[in-house]
Amino acid sequence: MRLLGCLLLLLGMVACSDEPKKDTPVATGSDVSGFSYDAFANTFPKASLPYAVADSVLEKGSDTAQIHQPGFAALLPDSLSQSLFGGKPAYWPLARLDDVQNAACFVVYAVGGGREAVLLYRFEQKKFSAVIPLLLLDKDGATAQVTTIDKSGTITCSISKKLPKEQTAEGKEVYVYNAELKSFTLIGNDPLEDDQDVLNPIDTLSRKHALAGDYVKNDRNFVSIRDARNPSEINFFVHFEKGEEDLCVGELKGTALLTSSTTAVYRQGGDPCVLELTFSGNTVMLREMEGCGSRRGVQCVFEGSFTRKKVAATGGAKNVQKKKAKK
Repeated sequence: MRLLGCLLLLLGMVACSDEPKKDTPVATGSDVSGFSYDAFANTFPKASLPYAVADSVLEKGSDTAQIHQPGFAALLPDSLSQSLFGGKPAYWPLARLDDVQNAACFVVYAVGGGREAVLLYRFEQKKFSAVIPLLLLDKDGATAQVTTIDKSGTITCSISKKLPKEQTAEGKEVYVYNAELKSFTLIGNDPLEDDQDVLNPIDTLSRKHALAGDYVKNDRNFVSIRDARNPSEINFFVHFEKGEEDLCVGELKGTALLTSSTTAVYRQGGDPCVLELTFSGNTVMLREMEGCGSRRGVQCVFEGSFTRKKVAATGGAKNVQKKKAKK
C-alpha cells in the first residue's frame, strides 16, 4: 500500500513537470499516432458501478486478447512504467466503466518484468486524462488485495494480511479524481500495520535466577527466561520468525528442568516436543531434540543462538543507596 502511494506521488510529479512545451502537444489518446478511442473501447466488456477487482481472481488472457491498439502504451508515463515493470508491459482488457463522473474508465491488467498490476485509465470526451494503479500484486501468500470503485468514482484500495495466532492486519487507501490537476489525489490513508508487538506472557515473572533474562536477536526473535517454583527449573518463552515471503513462525512456553548448571531441557508428559537450552556466558543455544511441529511452521525448527539483553540500572535506586551511605 505504501508503494502505491509513492507511485501516485511520482505520477503527480510527472503530471506537474510535464507541462507542454510550445508546439509539443500532450498525449491525450485521440492525438496519439494511430490511436482510435472507439476501437480501443470496443475491446472491453462493460461493467457497472460499484465495481471491485481482487488479486485472487486475476488471470492473463490469451495472446490474441492483448491490447495491441497503436499508441496505447504511450499513455502510461515512462517513469511509472519503469517503476512498476522495469520497462514496457503487455496489457489485457478487464472492464469498461461508463459515466464515472461524466468520464469513461477502463480497467487494464498489465504484466511485465515479472510484475503484475491492475491500472485504471480515465478518458473524458474520448480524450485520455489520467491513469492510476488499482492493484500492485505481490507474491506474499498471506496478503489479499481488493480495490473498489463506488458510484461517485471514489477508489478504495484495501489490503489484509494474515498474522500469527489467527490475527489479521488491514490497511486502506482512498483516492478521488481532481479535475483541476487532472490526476488522482489521496484523501485517506490507513496503513497496513503488520508489525504488531509480540506479547511475552512471562515478562512480569521474577528474574532472580542466575540464568534469568531476555536473550534476543531482535524484537521478533527472542528467548525469555524467568524464575520457576524451585531453583532446579526455569520458566521460558520462545518466539521466532524466519523468512519474509514465506514467513515461518514458532512459539513455545513452558518449564524446563536443569540437567546441569548450563543446560535445561523441556520435556512434558503427553507432549512430543523436546527442547534443549544450553547456556554459555550471556548466550543461550536452542536445539529441537524431538518434534515440536505443533508449535511452529513446517519450514523451520527451534534452533539458533540468542544473546542476553543488558538490564538498564535504575538511577533512582543508586541515589537512594548513596544517601543511606552518607547517613
